[in-house]
Amino acid sequence: MSSSTSNNGSLHRKTMLGLGAVAIAGATFGATPTLAAEHVVEMLNQGPGGAMVFEPSFVKAEVGDTVVFKPAQAGGHNSKSTLVPDGAEMWNTAPDTETKIELSVEGVYVYVCQPHLVMGMSGVIQVGAASNLEAAKASAAQTSATFALNKDRLTTALAQVQ
Repeated sequence: MSSSTSNNGSLHRKTMLGLGAVAIAGATFGATPTLAAEHVVEMLNQGPGGAMVFEPSFVKAEVGDTVVFKPAQAGGHNSKSTLVPDGAEMWNTAPDTETKIELSVEGVYVYVCQPHLVMGMSGVIQVGAASNLEAAKASAAQTSATFALNKDRLTTALAQVQ
């Protein structure tokens, strides 16, 4: 009988140790996974920032997040990257089409609406650290020089990069 009690006690201790290890592993490795965020950027004929705008014009995101370019008002709007961090893919969306862009590389992304470039329709996405900020500023200055209107839009959006 003492042998049986000894085995049950040993089994109980092993079970408790096993449960403790599971609890520690859950706490150590994080029981709640971090989910990627989805950021919606509306393409507008008229918005809070004036005519022909992306709203918002600046997005702060993390690697793995997605930006959805949504044509909230028909107007032939698209989104075309003009600068992306090294290793990231450029994009050029179809007009008036909702498009999702997955952000897989850290840095600053600059984009425009090609049909409304002259009107300054542009925006900036910061993913994690702004490792290529100087290149983004140079690209924005070059792009802004082609704007007939709203020449400060890219500078204003870039000023939000931290």
